[in-house]
Amino acid sequence: QVQLVESGGGLAQAGGSLRLTCVVSGRALSLGHMAWFRQTPGKEREFVAGIRRSGGNTLYPDSVKGRFTASRDNAKNTVYLQMNSLKPEDTAVYFCAADFNPFSSSSSTNPREYEYWGQGTQVTVSS
Repeated sequence: QVQLVESGGGLAQAGGSLRLTCVVSGRALSLGHMAWFRQTPGKEREFVAGIRRSGGNTLYPDSVKGRFTASRDNAKNTVYLQMNSLKPEDTAVYFCAADFNPFSSSSSTNPREYEYWGQGTQVTVSS
């Protein structure tokens, strides 16, 4: 049984930093494309970072590019999201997601491509 558990959320001031952690169990992380999404009430989940299973290539939307960095440590079955220069509009619940489909070529921006999700961690940025 695959489980994803996020941690590291909390309260930060604008301009500050937080690092989110997602620990994967039940499957080798090296087999999965991973992604981070965020969601605010009444809105759909928004893609914020993706990292491929091989090579570790990353993908970001313009809204976070240059501020957020996704990384993975396959030996620890853990993925990270380093968030710098935080803005109040980054306030959301952040989710870790995994795609272990062997036919997936890359980390997708579409949340429907991900089979497994963590429970989410709240990030609140004050102005």
